[in-house]
Amino acid sequence: MVAEVATVVIAGLVAFPLYWMVLSALKPAAEVQSANPRPWTFSPTFENFDRVLNSAGFARYFLNSTIVAVVVVGLSLLLSFLSAVALTRFRFRGRTVLLVMLLVAQMVPVEALTIPLFFLMRSIGDVAPAFGLNELGSLVLVHLAFQLPLAIWMLRGFVAAVPIELEEASKLDGASRFRFTWQILFPLVLPGLVAVSVLAFIHAWNDFLFAKTFIISKSENQTLPQAILVYFKPEENDWGAIMAGSTLMTIPVLIFFVLVQRRLVSGLSGAVKG
Repeated sequence: MVAEVATVVIAGLVAFPLYWMVLSALKPAAEVQSANPRPWTFSPTFENFDRVLNSAGFARYFLNSTIVAVVVVGLSLLLSFLSAVALTRFRFRGRTVLLVMLLVAQMVPVEALTIPLFFLMRSIGDVAPAFGLNELGSLVLVHLAFQLPLAIWMLRGFVAAVPIELEEASKLDGASRFRFTWQILFPLVLPGLVAVSVLAFIHAWNDFLFAKTFIISKSENQTLPQAILVYFKPEENDWGAIMAGSTLMTIPVLIFFVLVQRRLVSGLSGAVKG
């Protein structure tokens, strides 16, 4: 009973900021700016959503965020899966050192690497302009760099959990290593891939630090978090539009969670075991 009550209380505490965000997005401007805010409204309006959706460039920013998130998720899944297979199934010199380096890479604070990465992207832009500053390719590169170590460590546990006898049996049946990897091993580690895809999507979709740092002057390549920034004004913040924009940003994440939530639970529990 106590556990159930505690679960409900914790769920309420987690859900309340989301409720307040949606409520503020639906409130008229007078109620949003009121000195005595109420946790309800009798005059819901879509005025804030209409103002955000009709603002210049919102559709473009939404498309940019979608492109970055989808590319990061796709490449993270492919590269982390192949890397996890190589680090688990093959024995080669330096494997342990490589695994330790992947672990150490996760311990470095993102903020400490932002300035060095800025100069690195500026240099890369001289050689490959599509991955330089002001380009979406720079965001894809940096998100991949931060996602791959964690993704490889998570998937390594899933790959190691598949018995080696299964691979040997498939070889006896005439299956090549390529066929075993994609037709047998890949479906077995699918829950782990789902967990990795969710983490990669959230990280890329919600990113503000790198988008603000690398997309300096090319406004058509800005992403959604930067679009919401325009409603923060020195004289008075437009909280209705900020909450409406935040709600619109949250919807794709919620849809993604609903689509993968069944496999996500088993994926995260498997990662803990691994």
